[in-house]
Amino acid sequence: MTKRVDAVLVGCGGMSGAWLKVLSETPGVRITALVDVVEENARRRKEEFGLSEAEIGDDLDGMLRLKRPQIVLDCTIPAAHVGVTLTALRRGCHVLGEKPMAENLPDARRMIAAAKRAKRIYAIIQNRRYANPIRVFRKALASNGLGAVHTLSADFFIGAHFGGFRDHMPHVLLVDMAIHTFDQARFLTGWEPVAVHCHEWNPPGSWFDHDASAIALFEMSNGAVFSYRGSWCAEGLNTSWESNWHAQASRGSARWDGGDGIEIEGVAKTGGFRSQLRALPRPTLPPLAHTGHAGNIFDFLRAVRTGKPPMTVCTDNIRSLAMALGAVESAQSGKRVRIRA
Repeated sequence: MTKRVDAVLVGCGGMSGAWLKVLSETPGVRITALVDVVEENARRRKEEFGLSEAEIGDDLDGMLRLKRPQIVLDCTIPAAHVGVTLTALRRGCHVLGEKPMAENLPDARRMIAAAKRAKRIYAIIQNRRYANPIRVFRKALASNGLGAVHTLSADFFIGAHFGGFRDHMPHVLLVDMAIHTFDQARFLTGWEPVAVHCHEWNPPGSWFDHDASAIALFEMSNGAVFSYRGSWCAEGLNTSWESNWHAQASRGSARWDGGDGIEIEGVAKTGGFRSQLRALPRPTLPPLAHTGHAGNIFDFLRAVRTGKPPMTVCTDNIRSLAMALGAVESAQSGKRVRIRA
């Protein structure tokens, strides 16, 4: 029998719905409280998901003293993550939080240190790691048929009319969305960031207050290069949320459309002006039992129950945060920025 864990969810805005949908279908998890600075938000989620036994309130620390849960689920806005996480860890709770883990690296390091002191797991939602196609594409890049991958590119173009805090958020694309793509790049290749040069702008017609488009060139470990082009105010010909990807290797290339479309082509014969190429088979993998948010949440719950760190543990995720914050710093300064997590 799965040991039950009690959870308090804090931040009952838009993203909490995706979390609560998964949690309502997850055996062994009981939501004992919903916390939000606007109690009506918590009340609406309580009614929507039939959480009749859940307390509601606006004071996280007081609720943790009252309920003594094993885990805290942080669905708050980015500016609140550090306070929520430090409070939860101080009360002895494991934490799963929304990305980005913090608004700056010093706060992120404080959160990691607090998790270490508390001997608790702190992980971040990076749900795009938990998808079948990205696993297949990663296996394709690691195949012997392509040789060593040296260049990776990602394109992300979506017209996202959110409303709410994102419309007024500085560096909204880089901090709130591109961090997913940067984390995907690390997951796909195993590369770590070394430096970045980034240009950021807000094109005519944008409905965002601040820059919502960016191009970033990352120098990665082993001399590899990762390039990113993105916009959150691109109307028409949109990519998937997972981006469009193109990888170049020493003996071939691979493309992924962010969905099920994966193409792999390798060198069959050299010697002419252009090498002769051949299509390579798509790798096969057993499907994941849980994908997206469900995969991330189930991985976290497994970690809480077993003590084995989840894939998106804070000590790893800070490197993806460092890529996003390095890109912001470069865009602001117009200079190449060294990345140090």
